Amino acid sequence: KWRIVFPNNGRQWKDWKQASTFYSGNRIQTTKYTWLTFLPRNVFEQFHRLGNLYFVFLVVLNWCPQVKVFHKEITMLPLLVVLLASMIKDAVEDYKKYRFDKRINFSKTRVYDK
Repeated sequence: KWRIVFPNNGRQWKDWKQASTFYSGNRIQTTKYTWLTFLPRNVFEQFHRLGNLYFVFLVVLNWCPQVKVFHKEITMLPLLVVLLASMIKDAVEDYKKYRFDKRINFSKTRVYDK
């Protein structure tokens, strides 16, 4: 969607009222996650990577008694370490974006007015 900016001079009141229903606020949000969506959304994104799917395949394959090479827990360890490290990295990056967005949204601005 395109962003529409209307001057507040009264002539475009009808157009402003119609456009303002689409844009309720004027804040910037670049974060991906919220507190509730972090875990499911991050796990979903992690398993879109081919390397993580390979480790899951090895874990599932090792649960079959005919193919079992290592202990089940040892096969899961690399996958858990990689997922945990990626989750921590994503959480730190998203928190930095959140702090930056908060600083930008509460900064003072200058408004041009004839």
